[in-house]
Amino acid sequence: MALMITNKCINCDVCEPECPNEAISEGVPVYVIDPDLCTECVGHYDTPQCKEVCPIDCIPFDPNRRETQAELQAKFERIVANK
Repeated sequence: MALMITNKCINCDVCEPECPNEAISEGVPVYVIDPDLCTECVGHYDTPQCKEVCPIDCIPFDPNRRETQAELQAKFERIVANK
């Protein structure tokens, strides 16, 4: 499952640099996560780093983008291969 940023985001800028896949970018009015690049940090870390640093807990799992660990790992491998 990819992550998403809710409208509770305060635009504190701490999540964007933590994303190893560069899936987080400035949106209007809040930051956004590209679900095609979000692997929940699979392949990089044990836990999603954006969730770890978010001071207000506004980064839940996106219920519309359910993915298995295997799918997240495959996405990670595809992203790395394309870099």
